[in-house]
Amino acid sequence: MSDADECEKVEIELLLEALFRLYGYDFRNYAFASVRRRIWHRVHSERLETVSGLMERVIHDRSCMERLLSDMTIHVTEMFRDPQAFRAFRQLVVPMLRTYPFIRIWHAGCSTGEEVYSMAILLYEEGLYDKSRIYATDADAGVLAAAKEGVFPMERMKLYTRNYMEAGGNEAFSKFYTAKYDSVIFQSFLKKNIVFGQHNLVTDGSFNEFNVIFCRNVMIYFNKALQDHVHGLLYDSLSTFGVLALGTKESISFTKHVDKYEELDAVNRLYRKIR
Repeated sequence: MSDADECEKVEIELLLEALFRLYGYDFRNYAFASVRRRIWHRVHSERLETVSGLMERVIHDRSCMERLLSDMTIHVTEMFRDPQAFRAFRQLVVPMLRTYPFIRIWHAGCSTGEEVYSMAILLYEEGLYDKSRIYATDADAGVLAAAKEGVFPMERMKLYTRNYMEAGGNEAFSKFYTAKYDSVIFQSFLKKNIVFGQHNLVTDGSFNEFNVIFCRNVMIYFNKALQDHVHGLLYDSLSTFGVLALGTKESISFTKHVDKYEELDAVNRLYRKIR
């Protein structure tokens, strides 16, 4: 590593330490290449020249911190993302859920809420929504507020409708939302059993026991140590025979919990806790 690269690494580590100590957001164990790219995007967007310059602004200007936080927390999501995973959930997990008197589901890292509303629709169609409670959490208060609103661009509905159908949807997707100008708002009955709350997977602990945990496409941005930490949190939060749903590029392989789950669907990353 050159002297310049070493200096840059120290600057980034100091910035991440400042974010954690001043504001409580811990990105110190995120994958370095990804963190570096996002930090330099913010450096250039603020019309600065160095990471140290950004750190000075972040320390003294909370609005700059919030802009950096938005860059650091990736929010790539959509309704019924990876439709086959939702179809597999319908086929493999829903029959189990029918046997429960009450169902608790946690969407960890819910972003702007598209997958949360997807789950609400799926449970409604399967006749399970009235005995379910969905907990939707994210570290970013801004995206959480957007999720609670349930308002999405009309231009996304074509894709979302296709995903819904491929995921096994059996209604007219448009029945679940009301169009208004260039946006849609999801029906209020889908929100009645959703609890939105701020929760940081990096720094916060378990807060309930769940029958299902969705934590999809979140840990791909974490290094191995942080992935292990979050897997421990998810395991502790899952009831025996509860189901963990990960993203298609994520896995429980090479974690210390691998022998505590059975694979329900290896391709769609559905696992059941067995011990």
